[in-house]
Amino acid sequence: MPVTRPKWRKSPETLVKAFDAALPSEPRVERRLMFGYPAGFVNGNMFCGLHQESLVLRLGDARRAALLEHDGASTFEPMPGRPMREYVVAPPDVVGSASALRAWMKDALAYVATLPSKAKRKPAAKRAAKKKPAKPPRKAAKPAKKPAKKKR
Repeated sequence: MPVTRPKWRKSPETLVKAFDAALPSEPRVERRLMFGYPAGFVNGNMFCGLHQESLVLRLGDARRAALLEHDGASTFEPMPGRPMREYVVAPPDVVGSASALRAWMKDALAYVATLPSKAKRKPAAKRAAKKKPAKPPRKAAKPAKKPAKKKR
């Protein structure tokens, strides 16, 4: 039976702009896409990102518990029944305040920066090429034998 995947919506432009404005501008922070959505990474680990209409933050236990006390905050589940550990959907009062959002992103960055670095992955094309066994080199065709000369 084929697996049906949910159709995810694009994030609203206003949310993308708020995300970009609050993303810490440090050399160690990398902005890239995760599942087609903008995300912030440090040492190869995601610390914040967008998913549809939500802004998510990866936080340590104490800060995660504090954020979950806000109205509208919830554990992040990109698919129902599949929560992502340590990630919280930021509530509207945080997303709507540029200073609050910057502060929570800095908290997320500080926490994730303490985690072990992830090795950079090779591009998918290189991984796929590596998996396929190489074909053995073709042997050169042997020259055809000349018919033996008859003795007279």
